[in-house]
Amino acid sequence: MTHAPSATPESGARSPRRRLAALGLLAASALALTACSAVISDDERSGSGAAPEGAGPATTEAAFDLTTANLDTRPHIEAIPEAVEALEASGFEPVQPGRLTVAILGAGAPPTSFFAEDDAQTIIGSDADFASLISEGLGLEYTPENVAWADWPLGVESGKYDLALINIGVTEERKELFDFATYRDAVMAFSVAADSEISEIAEPADVSGLRVIVGSGTNQEQYLLDWFAQNDAAGIDAGEPVYYDDSAAGLLALTSGRADASIEPYALAAFREQTLGETRIVGKFNSAYPVDGQIGAVTAKGNGLVEPVQLVIASLMEHGQYDAVLERWGQTEEAVPESLINPPGLPKP
Repeated sequence: MTHAPSATPESGARSPRRRLAALGLLAASALALTACSAVISDDERSGSGAAPEGAGPATTEAAFDLTTANLDTRPHIEAIPEAVEALEASGFEPVQPGRLTVAILGAGAPPTSFFAEDDAQTIIGSDADFASLISEGLGLEYTPENVAWADWPLGVESGKYDLALINIGVTEERKELFDFATYRDAVMAFSVAADSEISEIAEPADVSGLRVIVGSGTNQEQYLLDWFAQNDAAGIDAGEPVYYDDSAAGLLALTSGRADASIEPYALAAFREQTLGETRIVGKFNSAYPVDGQIGAVTAKGNGLVEPVQLVIASLMEHGQYDAVLERWGQTEEAVPESLINPPGLPKP
């Protein structure tokens, strides 16, 4: 993957400060990781069996600027006339005149959204970058509001927030109350310890006999359990699910050999691989199987905002800022070819 010019290059041994900062963020994100899984899997049920698409990238020495200095290299754009005209024609009125109030997750997980390590009030990450660009494209001032995962639905529906960018996956149930303009793939990753002999997890037989860390009650758990069932039916060792409530404990279990593989959001897995170097990605799958689910910017249903937002995202894709954001946060594997309004999402249970 290509990384941002804002990253501070490091040669030889990893910077202890940067490594400790990344570890701290990962450990502090245990609850946020649960929410992140819920973004694409709460109240979900999965069909079974589609194989993940290949393996992830090889481990790369990389550093991310986790401080407020990251803001200095955040991409910016001028207002997009077509989007501004669409916004005016829609009749939509922002919560705060001249501003786009965006619900975003400060206590989240890198690299999508998290507090800067030197300022617990400043939220950085790819979602913050996209939220800033969308605001600028609409000719509005970006006004982030730090929210908890559980608070965004009521906040958006009631009009407290104009928009939410919190790694929110499209589901058929959510589409009844919200509109989506998509901007990323909804992808989960299989990770293993950096020194593991496992090179790829792409089909049920690849997890035969493995202890795999997975979130309890999630769509990805159902996906994994179906693979185990297929192995059992084929007369081979099915494999075993392993559950940890704490992400740091799960990471330690994986790197110490008490587990063989782990399923987690792809963006987090890639960040951890590139920052800590203790794990590597060996497979991925779409978390909304049986559809190819995507992540979207979310507005209240029918309020007129989603079309202007989609026009901005489409312009970002056309003119390179979209790729720039994903590259600087190591998320190029999650790129989508176009922004869609309310595409098919995870089916209702």
